[in-house]
Amino acid sequence: MNNTQINVSLTQQRDYQFSIDFGAPVPPLLGDEPPPLGQAAGPSPVQLLCAAVGNCLSDSLLFALRKFKQNPEPMRCTVQAEVGRNPEGRLRVLRIEATLHLGVPAAQLERLDRVLGSFETYCTVTQSVGQSLPITVRVLDADGVLQK
Repeated sequence: MNNTQINVSLTQQRDYQFSIDFGAPVPPLLGDEPPPLGQAAGPSPVQLLCAAVGNCLSDSLLFALRKFKQNPEPMRCTVQAEVGRNPEGRLRVLRIEATLHLGVPAAQLERLDRVLGSFETYCTVTQSVGQSLPITVRVLDADGVLQK
C-alpha cells in the first residue's frame, strides 16, 4: 500500500484569521476563532474537525451503499463536539457525536445491515481521530428511524 502525503498551507491574514490553502483546484478557506479571540469570520479549528469527521463518515457510508448499487440520496450529516476542560484545565475536544441521515427509508436499501456494520472502519479521518477521543456514530433513515 502506498502512503499519500496531504499538504495544506495556512497564512495569517490578521489576528486569528488564517487563509487555508488546499492547493489547486480547491479554493482557499478562511479559518477564524470565535470571539473573544477572533471574529468568527470563518470556521474554527473545532468546526473544521467536526466537518472532517462528518464528511468522511458520509463519504464512507455513501461509498459502501453505492458498492451495492443502492441510492441513499439525499444524505446529510450533523456533528456535535463537546469542548471542555481536561484534568490540566486546558480546553479540549472531549467527544464527538455524528448523526448521518439517509435520504430514503431503510426498507428501500438492500444490505443496509451489512453496510452499517462495516462502513465506519473505512473512514480514514474518524478512525484516526477516534484513537484519541470517543466518537459516537448514529444513522437514521428518512423516516427518522434509528438504524445504527
